[in-house]
Amino acid sequence: MHQTKKGNPWYFGMKTHIGADRDSRQVPTAVVTAAYVADITKAPELRHGQEQQVHADAGCTGVEKRAEIAALERKTEWQIARKRGQIKSLAEGKEKETLKAVENAKAVVRAFVEHPFHIVKNLFPHRQVRCRGLAKNGHQLCTRFGLAKMVIGGRTATT
Repeated sequence: MHQTKKGNPWYFGMKTHIGADRDSRQVPTAVVTAAYVADITKAPELRHGQEQQVHADAGCTGVEKRAEIAALERKTEWQIARKRGQIKSLAEGKEKETLKAVENAKAVVRAFVEHPFHIVKNLFPHRQVRCRGLAKNGHQLCTRFGLAKMVIGGRTATT
């Protein structure tokens, strides 16, 4: 695990990148990396290849131009959130309101990804790492995401 700086404070630890299905809210892929690894570098590993649309936050801006994504024969529609500064810099008016509505629609879909994190952090308490090293903590997180998958599956089966 390594440290990284976000804004002014320093953070030490790890990051979990997950790929979640929009409809079933399941987590088929999870990748654990050091804290300094950018989200865009792990985007190809999170795909399973059958997606028609991929929704991601602003950390993945420009992912469709990367060589490993452009080389795929199956094309995917990328719905990437805009950076807040791009929206703030626009003049007030109809164009800005339309763009805000589009970004809100993207955010609603991306919010489904936060549900497995809620389950992992609150139902199976994972507030901070317990072991030294990325491998052990990665195994614990993958186990917790597997349990979260069972919880989400159980919720959808009863409704």
